[in-house]
Amino acid sequence: MTRSSVQGEDTDEGATDAPDREETVRGDGDNGVEDTGSSTRDDSSDDGEPEGPRPTRRRRRVLRWTAVVLAVVLAGTAGAGYLYYEHLNDNIKQDVLNLGDSKVAAPTPNAAGQTPLNILVIGSDARDSEENQQLGGARETFGSTPLADVQMLVHLSADRSNMSVVSMPRDTLLEIPKCTDPDDGEVHPASEGRVMTNQSLGHGGPGCTVATWQELTGIHIDHFVMVDFAGVVSMADAVGGVPVCVDANIHSRDGSGHGSGLKLAKGTHPVKGEQALQWLRTRYGFEDGSDLARAKAQHMYLNSMVRVLRENATLSSPNQLRRLAEEATAALTVDPGLDSVKKLYDLSNELRGVKPERITMTTMPNRYVGARVEPTEDAERLFRLVREDIALDGKDAKKKPDAEPEPPADPAAPDDEIAVQVRNGTRTDALGTAPGRANTVTGLLADHGFTKAVADPSVLPSEDRTVVRYPSADLEGDARRVAKSLGIPASSVKRSTDVSGVTLVVGADWREGTAYKTPQSDDSIPESAEALNGADDSACMQVNPAFTWS
Repeated sequence: MTRSSVQGEDTDEGATDAPDREETVRGDGDNGVEDTGSSTRDDSSDDGEPEGPRPTRRRRRVLRWTAVVLAVVLAGTAGAGYLYYEHLNDNIKQDVLNLGDSKVAAPTPNAAGQTPLNILVIGSDARDSEENQQLGGARETFGSTPLADVQMLVHLSADRSNMSVVSMPRDTLLEIPKCTDPDDGEVHPASEGRVMTNQSLGHGGPGCTVATWQELTGIHIDHFVMVDFAGVVSMADAVGGVPVCVDANIHSRDGSGHGSGLKLAKGTHPVKGEQALQWLRTRYGFEDGSDLARAKAQHMYLNSMVRVLRENATLSSPNQLRRLAEEATAALTVDPGLDSVKKLYDLSNELRGVKPERITMTTMPNRYVGARVEPTEDAERLFRLVREDIALDGKDAKKKPDAEPEPPADPAAPDDEIAVQVRNGTRTDALGTAPGRANTVTGLLADHGFTKAVADPSVLPSEDRTVVRYPSADLEGDARRVAKSLGIPASSVKRSTDVSGVTLVVGADWREGTAYKTPQSDDSIPESAEALNGADDSACMQVNPAFTWS
């Protein structure tokens, strides 16, 4: 196993004022002189810009490396299987997929036996090589614990017809689970309270970032792909340029020399190498100067990159493919499931089949908590759409009713022998816990013959939907039997290591009454997810008049 070494975390895990780093890149008009990052890892913009009002911090750094990494996954390895196969395999670094204790069950196959594919894309800010240090700047952070400053989930539908992309702001506050470093066995305890999600990479490696995502979203992650600064530049060069558009001349540089250095004339221009990195990092100059505008520019770049890789005939040349394959394999760290050119090639073939118009890119809906952000109710709605493999573009074929699942390996025990714990999970952000629900549903189960059902008042979780959980395959039949007796759908029966036996959590969808009614789902994408369709080639970034030139 190989991985850039990481040191112990340098901040109190319970603190919400988590680390940030400034980034610098030499750009047009700076005479080759690097901007200097701040002397501390603070809340300053990664463009080297001074602190501004809190609203301008929105989604900083989100998707900085997104475009190139996803492009590599989509097409970077295509055709490379015959080129220096063993050499390319040796280029690829690998690490453990999941360092957490909890597991999320893989989704149930559809009627055709297909399952979705979820890949977590991670951008590391590691300053662990001369090239990364030159590109990243901030010399005081050289060799320090890397941060997962880009986190993006790529979801390929079970039928392979559509793709959804969900990015998470790196300053999202959440709880990082306990993770064990696979290299030295060091145990990183669960965070004491909420910390920034980008710290997860320093808790043993990318497998802890995967574990953190799974804990938050309930989405089973099949693979991860991680890349660093140098990988962005080298692979952007290999592709040969990606068209981007600005509606006026732009120079992302203020009077004090802060900014990414991006300098472009009005119109559409191909960017590559360090200029591509500047585009992805620019905040000053786009719209209102917030990270919301930066995220929009990054989404536009990603869309354009995908179209280039699908349509540019020059990428079929052996030399172009060889260069792209060399740069891609050398830049990536992956889980063991993607540790060869063959595996990456097979994956790229699956992803390349999705047409741009069926690709939807989003940012996790969030709200401010001081200078940080946290997921909103809309975020959980977005996560549910991904969990249930519902296309974010709204173009799913009308789904047939779910087929009855395959019988469990172990059939259910007699009703009066099934032990069930019932918990009241009816609390929401807007409403308190509905009193007495665990006792009421326990009584209903007793009436149905489940005489070993007991209410558990010691745990008051919060669940949007009523769910029946079970810890192991031998109890799946019992869990299904309990759900069926109350009219709870089979899709709400979940395997989970968070319970020790069959556990029914009464959700906010059943706050009253004795008959459970499956709620009608809102399967539309939340407006706050800021969706952008992959086929939109008309987008053009609005330039702030304070950062234009003539």
